[in-house]
Amino acid sequence: MSRDEIRANDMAIAAPARRKALIAGAATLSALALPSDVLAQATRSAAASATADTRFVEVGGRRLAYRSVGKGKPIVLAHRFRGVLGLWDPAFIDALAGQGFQVVTFDHSGFGLSTGTKSYDPASLVKDTKDLVDALGLKDVVIGGWSFGAIVAQIYVAMLGPTVSHAVLIAGTPPGLLVKPGQQRFYDLAAQDEATLEQYTDMFFDPDDAGSRAASKRSFDRIFSSSNKRSPDIPADWAIAQAPRTPPNPVFPSEDVLNALQHTNVPIIHLNGDRDISFPVENWYALNGKFPTLQVVTYPRAGHAAHFQYPDLAAADIAAFVKNTKKA
Repeated sequence: MSRDEIRANDMAIAAPARRKALIAGAATLSALALPSDVLAQATRSAAASATADTRFVEVGGRRLAYRSVGKGKPIVLAHRFRGVLGLWDPAFIDALAGQGFQVVTFDHSGFGLSTGTKSYDPASLVKDTKDLVDALGLKDVVIGGWSFGAIVAQIYVAMLGPTVSHAVLIAGTPPGLLVKPGQQRFYDLAAQDEATLEQYTDMFFDPDDAGSRAASKRSFDRIFSSSNKRSPDIPADWAIAQAPRTPPNPVFPSEDVLNALQHTNVPIIHLNGDRDISFPVENWYALNGKFPTLQVVTYPRAGHAAHFQYPDLAAADIAAFVKNTKKA
């Protein structure tokens, strides 16, 4: 399927309510078309990533747990806050693998099935990522991350740019002062313990849009299905104690990283929804002309997990970016 076909398919799935409002009588057509699309996604998402074996490498006195799905150019993805193996949507991971990537996800030290000292110190998380890349012998890697993981990816590029071919930032925040901080609601939701569909939708999707709510339900069901293997959760009390209770500005105060990204030759793409209440996409628009290799992709009626709402489209956009850009 071409990138344009994927874009049309994903947009169609995500916005049934908008179609009904625009086209008289389209409700019947949507009802007929939607199940086959959803079924195709469900069949695909029950494949490789949900059942991939967890493997381990011993490095630096601790054991890092990881999974590898697909074959091709390696892309290593760092987790969001409180993220562990199995909390990436299988549909997104499998879509990336289908685009010709070897997709590597992992538990940071002390989290999930990895041993060692748990920490949200960015330097420690970058070291985990580098140690895993080196232990697996990966070369010319794409470094990526979602949310807090996008901070890890930016530091990785700043420190280890010559070893990186591309950077994929998903719903991240840039270094330095923000033109638009996040909303208090996100921080209140993040402090809750056990995940619920309502919390998941409000944090990661657009609860005011019917298509986004439906995509949230599909994503939630894929991730929390009994067939999707997940690492043990990070203790909620410990994690919450590490996080701010109100939206900080800056979230990522690093002049060194800001300066490095203003002079990097590593191609960078940032993907996000237009309604992210955690790390608003407007902060990346403000960098237009300041980060020389930055491309910004924004998905409509989507929140902090736009790549889970549009898994095929996000994977196709990432693949097209990697294929068609290179270091200057």
